Amino acid sequence: MEWIKPGINIDIIGKRFIAYVFSAILIAVSLVSLVMHGGPKMGVDFAGGAEMIFKFETLPTAQEVRSALATIGLEKATVQETHVEGQTEFLIRTDVADGKGSDIAEQIEAVLEQTLGTGVELGKVDMVGPQVGKDLKEQALMAMFYALLFITVYISGRFELKWIPPLVMALAIIGVAYFMDKFDLGIPAQIAVALVIAVAGFWVLKLQYAMGAIVALIHDVIITVGVFSLVGKEFNLPIIAALLTIVGYSLNDTIIVFDRIRENKTRHTRRALDFIINRSINETFSRTLLTSLTTLVVVVCLYLFGGSIIADFAFALLIGVLIGTYSSIFVASPILLAWQKASGEAA
Repeated sequence: MEWIKPGINIDIIGKRFIAYVFSAILIAVSLVSLVMHGGPKMGVDFAGGAEMIFKFETLPTAQEVRSALATIGLEKATVQETHVEGQTEFLIRTDVADGKGSDIAEQIEAVLEQTLGTGVELGKVDMVGPQVGKDLKEQALMAMFYALLFITVYISGRFELKWIPPLVMALAIIGVAYFMDKFDLGIPAQIAVALVIAVAGFWVLKLQYAMGAIVALIHDVIITVGVFSLVGKEFNLPIIAALLTIVGYSLNDTIIVFDRIRENKTRHTRRALDFIINRSINETFSRTLLTSLTTLVVVVCLYLFGGSIIADFAFALLIGVLIGTYSSIFVASPILLAWQKASGEAA
């Protein structure tokens, strides 16, 4: 079956400014949402607290459970209905301090029985202390930072045969991040400064492929985090795993297009870069579209039928696959052309 005929010639490069505006709007909305909500909504994994599962003899509604929790000052607790082996349970997350998890679980069990008038069984209690949550958050952010950093080293070596300059720059950035840690700036501030230094370094070292890849990856992560902020979903360790998966997926699509650009540059040495990029994107368009659609089918099935435990993970992948596919076509490759025009050199 052939969905897209060979030899198509969609003027993608000609529409890149529309894509820039669209991306800028998405990023602006994401950042505004994050600022208005005071940053991402951290789950128990990162903020610390208790996570409990309760079973009921007579199943209440989620709103009834929330109303019962509000009577003991837990109106901000997250209540999530789950279905395990044909049985409906409620997952309740609170931000109680460490050392009080068992107490709060017993207190919640008592108030649910009293308020709802039904038998309640406490199934499971997981508790994360504030310091453990802070350490997990820092480790997760550093994992994403190092992943992005060494991806750029790989891109530079693969497409521009420059291994030493990006490797030295990566080590220098790690040194700067370590130095900033002494001033207790916080991991997000350190990563922001390090990424600014990285983009400036790519410009100075003329690593245009790495710059295109890193801009596209940052674009994907910011928008995915922004969508989570807009819909009020929590960040936890599975979501960090989803973000790293999104980075890998988006990078895979970007590398396919970059490979074709490199091949076409040797075939069409007299043609302008915008022609080569446009031709390369069109030649890989069918592969990109089919791969994304088949991946989306799997992710949508996970989201709809995988249960509430992995629903947020699947939701993050759903947003990431859509944004990653878009960025590999409309962001990563056009950055090469923007870099050439800005620097006044042939890429």
